[in-house]
Amino acid sequence: MPAANAAELLRRNGTAPPVRDRPALRFDDLVWTHRDFLNESARWANLFLSRRRPGRPFHIGVLLDNIPEYLFAFGGAALAGAAIVGVNHTRRGVHLLHDVEHTGCQLVITEPRHAELIDPVRQRLGVSVLTVGDDLEPALGAAGAGDPGLEPAPATHWGLIFTSGTSDAPKAVICSQQRVMVSGARMAIIMGLSAQDVGYVSMPLFHANSVLVGWAPALVVGASVGLARRFSASRWLDDVRRYRATYFNYVGKPLSYILAVPERPDDRDNTLRVAFGNEGAPAVVEAFSSRFGVEVIDTFGATEGAVAITRTDDCPPASVGRVPPGVKVVDDAGAELERARFDEPEACIGEIVNTSGVGPFEGYYNNPGATERATRNGWYWTGDLGYVDGDGFLYFAGRSADWIRVDGENFPAAPIEATLSRHPDIAMVAVYGVPDAAAGDQVMATVLLRAGAAFDPAAFGRWLDDQADLGPKWRPRYVRIAAAMPTSPTNKVMVRTLVHEKFRPDRVGTDAIWVRDPRQEAFRPFTAADAAAVRGELEAGGRGRFWDL
Repeated sequence: MPAANAAELLRRNGTAPPVRDRPALRFDDLVWTHRDFLNESARWANLFLSRRRPGRPFHIGVLLDNIPEYLFAFGGAALAGAAIVGVNHTRRGVHLLHDVEHTGCQLVITEPRHAELIDPVRQRLGVSVLTVGDDLEPALGAAGAGDPGLEPAPATHWGLIFTSGTSDAPKAVICSQQRVMVSGARMAIIMGLSAQDVGYVSMPLFHANSVLVGWAPALVVGASVGLARRFSASRWLDDVRRYRATYFNYVGKPLSYILAVPERPDDRDNTLRVAFGNEGAPAVVEAFSSRFGVEVIDTFGATEGAVAITRTDDCPPASVGRVPPGVKVVDDAGAELERARFDEPEACIGEIVNTSGVGPFEGYYNNPGATERATRNGWYWTGDLGYVDGDGFLYFAGRSADWIRVDGENFPAAPIEATLSRHPDIAMVAVYGVPDAAAGDQVMATVLLRAGAAFDPAAFGRWLDDQADLGPKWRPRYVRIAAAMPTSPTNKVMVRTLVHEKFRPDRVGTDAIWVRDPRQEAFRPFTAADAAAVRGELEAGGRGRFWDL
């Protein structure tokens, strides 16, 4: 019989034999059984209850890497009826502050390695901050042990998980206890999991993929997970073997990074059965599956969960799958677009929507405007662009120009533009995503320089690195020095035009394009040979269509 709430699920796992004595969590050489996990969660629940402020949202901010305390916090929140706010450690300064304030956190849990993120805004947070290895353990000890015995309603908020948004209107997806448990049960069925399985969770726990795909299924079936503090391609296989992992979750480019590690004769000597994620290029998915002997289930979806599409055996390599009933590609007015002709797909590109409803999406916290926009007409509007071919297969064609996705992380263009606008030589700037060869986007900026200014590739790279509110993934990889910005009749920059032109020599005219290679300080000229190489990489990765869109 399904548990009524997450608290009951934790208690069932932690008290019923034989599950209670099986591992629930592994981290390096440390192991916690389900009974241990329940007891530790109870300590955290009492801490949260002792710090609760009446009349305010019962929300706990967590700014941690993937360490056991992150999941203990989730367990404590389940027993206490609180919600965990996953604070993204790629956010900086006012943007991190805004995330905490916007979600009404009463308490923030962090660790020493993130002190450089917290310290600049600590005095402005207005809430207590407890640090692992410092004042957290005394606070837990003072709060006491023992299950508080509460029974939260299934609709109680359990997580607020950030997805794309603007700096002044962030979008935190509401995940109730019921949604997390239902998602976990669904993923367990899809991956064929039982209590004997072991998940490997290396994607960040502030991301829905790790919570709903990595941890939740193990919780539902009484299985276990092994945590990696952060994803490492070079350590991935060793970790899988150490934990004897049978499944793992991914989002973005991890499969490509792992494939880049030199191949070894014994790569297939591992315990993995299945991987589940999204944004894996078809060629990458096939190569990964063959090399490691793993079934890879790659899907199209989002944190909101309102649209999910899985590739099938008859799926064309570049497609994300066949459109299910209710999913359509529409124009701004909601009219369905014609099926695409491959000699001219641009005319058939529109927004991907679910006209049959909003699915498990429970809204954005404290952002009714964004919720209304995403659910207008009773549909779910993804913000993703696509087109459908004559056989009913859907092709992803990029994202709305105001947000970008790098390495599986969504972030808005607006705050990057605001930061770049502070540069003394920049008169106007537009920031947008251009296709990455493996998955998602790379950040590109088109700038109009002030009269008399010249672009200094080394100085600009240093300047970017010195901006405290510009996270590493936010820093532009490509810069276009424009002679003029394309503008509409109302003088708005036509970002869609810039997205279409990308860094292609045949589209940017005489504008200079600069690129910054990984781990390099200075930008360098982006040449025709570079463009040809990028095109070749896109085609090799099954993403060649993005060159022409």
